[in-house]
Order: sequence, then C-alpha cells, then structure tokens
Amino acid sequence: MTKKVAVIGAGIVGACIALALVKRGARVVLIDRDEPGRACSYGNLGAISESSIAPLAMPGIVSTLPSMLTDRDSPLALAPGYLPRALPWLWQFLASAKPQAVHANADRLHDLYQGSYAAHAALAQEVGVPHLLQQKGHLFLYPDDGARAKDKATWALRSSHGQRLDYLDRAGIEALESGLPARYRSAVLIPDHATILDPLRYVQAVVRTFVARGGELLRADVRTVKPAAGGWTVTSDGESLQCDEIVVAAGAWAPRLLGTLGIKLRLESQRGYHVQYPGQSSLISRTVVLADKKVFMAPMVDGLRIGGTVEIAGLDAPPTARRTAVLERLAVEVFPRLAGIKPQHWMGHRPCMPDSVPVVGPASGHAGLWLAVGHGHLGLTGSVNTARRLADALMPG
Repeated sequence: MTKKVAVIGAGIVGACIALALVKRGARVVLIDRDEPGRACSYGNLGAISESSIAPLAMPGIVSTLPSMLTDRDSPLALAPGYLPRALPWLWQFLASAKPQAVHANADRLHDLYQGSYAAHAALAQEVGVPHLLQQKGHLFLYPDDGARAKDKATWALRSSHGQRLDYLDRAGIEALESGLPARYRSAVLIPDHATILDPLRYVQAVVRTFVARGGELLRADVRTVKPAAGGWTVTSDGESLQCDEIVVAAGAWAPRLLGTLGIKLRLESQRGYHVQYPGQSSLISRTVVLADKKVFMAPMVDGLRIGGTVEIAGLDAPPTARRTAVLERLAVEVFPRLAGIKPQHWMGHRPCMPDSVPVVGPASGHAGLWLAVGHGHLGLTGSVNTARRLADALMPG
C-alpha cells in the first residue's frame, strides 16, 4: 500500500516537503486554510542565505536587549501587554546566547543550510521559474569599519564555516550600487547569496508542480490531529481525513495545533513587516542590508521591498502602524525619490525558536507525527533541505 501523508501548512516549507514526498511515491495531501504561500512566505525578502548560521541570540544580547525593547523605533519591539506570555521564550532566548550554545547552534544551522543555493537553483528550474532566482550576492552596509567591527562575532562564525566574505570600502560599494547614501563607507558582500524575486510566485510554482505530480491540495482550517488505528486523523472544519503519517509545517500556528496533543513547543512569532514601492525595483540590483538598522532591501519583480525588524506581540494583535512608519522613513532617507510614493504594507508571523534552530524530524512519543517548524527568518533558505531531510526519513530509498 502506498503511504498517505498529510502535510499541514502550504508555505514554502510545507510546499517543498509535499513535492519531495510525492516525488518519492507517497500519496500526499497538502492542507492550508489560506491560498498557498499567502502567510509568512508571501512577505519575506526572498533571501537565500546559507551562511546565515549566527543565531539571533549572540553573546552580548543580554546587555542590549532591555534598551532595544524599550525603544519604540528599535529593530526589536515588544508589546508591553504581551510581556508575561513572552517571558518564557525570552528567558530561553537569552540562555541560548552563551558562547558554547551559540557555536553548537551555528553548527546545526550550517548542517541544515549548506548547499541551499544549489538546491533552490535545481528546484526553480524544475518548477519552471528559474528567472525568479537571482544570485548577485547580499551587500551589508555600515557607516564605517568601527560599526562593522561590532558584528565581528557574526562574521567570524560565517567565515569559520567556509563562507566567502568580501570587505569593501566606499569605492567598492559604489562599484556595485551607485545610488546608496554616502554615509555608508564600509560593507561586506557575500557573493554566494541569492534572492527570490517573488516569493509568492515561487511557492505557487512549487505547489502547481506538486499537483501536476499527483498531489492533492486541500483548503481547510485544521483544528486537531489525533492518533487513530494504524495512523492519524486530521479534523478540519467538521470533516475528518485519515492518513498514515502527518507533517506539521504550520509555522507560527504550530504550537496551537500541537497543543491539542499535549506537545509544548517553545516557539514565538517574530512579527515582520515590509513596505513595497511599486515600480521602484531598479533602485538597487541586489539585496542590500542596512546592517546598522537591521533592515533589508530587495528588488522584487513588482517593486522595491524594504523590511525586517522584529515585533513580539503574538498571533492575534493587529499590525502596528508605527512599525511600517519606521520602514517608510528609512526608505526615504536612503532613496529620497520615494517621498510621495505610497507603498504597500504587509505584516506576517515568522515562527522562531529561542535558539534559532528549526525543529525538523519526528515528534518524540508520537509515532507517525513529524515536525518542520521554527525556521524563523530563514524558512525560504532552509525549505528545500528540510524537505529532503524529511523525505529521506519518511520515504527512505
């Protein structure tokens, strides 16, 4: 009998897993309450950055976190009323910043992310959208060498794992991107990094290929998953689906679903925002990072996308207008010609583990239940390798 697998969550991670499994011969149903790719995958900055192995909690975060949390315009914001719920996650976040833990977690991230560009190049070709993948590197900007030195631990981690880093002065910056502000005089180029120029269309192309290979796409709001005789029952919108195994790739909503099984997953939504200026993608030719502001800028098919920052406020609170206002202000500071152009706004939920390491593998004590959650800011980067890892485990050989 062919194994039947339900994959819950049709973002880039779930879509890649579903395609990988159906190619191995499984009968796969991919389930999401929304259109594929419309949640977190829609609004990211398209980064394929396999050297992004430095956890968010690095040594020194203990001294800077309080001031960042109290500055309403800082790259990290915490809704005051959400603090009691966020404290357990924040405590583990700070604990993971110890040097020994950082290096161990960096090794784990390297194991998952290495080879990501080649994996995505092959996938983009397979699903018919190679034009959406651009490899021109990522350019990280600093006001001066002193500002860059503050991130030396991060750059050292990347370098120690074999990543090529090109250090540039102002002339080097201008040779790549002539329109950037003069105040940025020091930079690091990671030439091997790449950008997906439309993450939503990329996910949709993966799902189309999944369906063409015999996969089933089901739009439903999954409420519970329960063990059943010889397999699992997925209940959604009053209907039930029987399957042999389940993969939960539900992003920031995974803890709610897994909680019905008594599984406590210490995962928090790091709410991300972007503003996008239609028709302005030509202002830069590659992904550019304002490293001092923790803000990414990327040329998308439909415009210039500027995003980043982190807000911890849970799944239910409405978007915070101040977060997009900060991004708009920075956008105009970098490119004055954007003044007067009304951007599109977006907010989404990045599923983040305290140590930045995704949970990929079997759920302990629950045979037939698999997890692929917690990819944080790097779900796009890690999606294909995550899919391969799970496919090898579920459908070996």
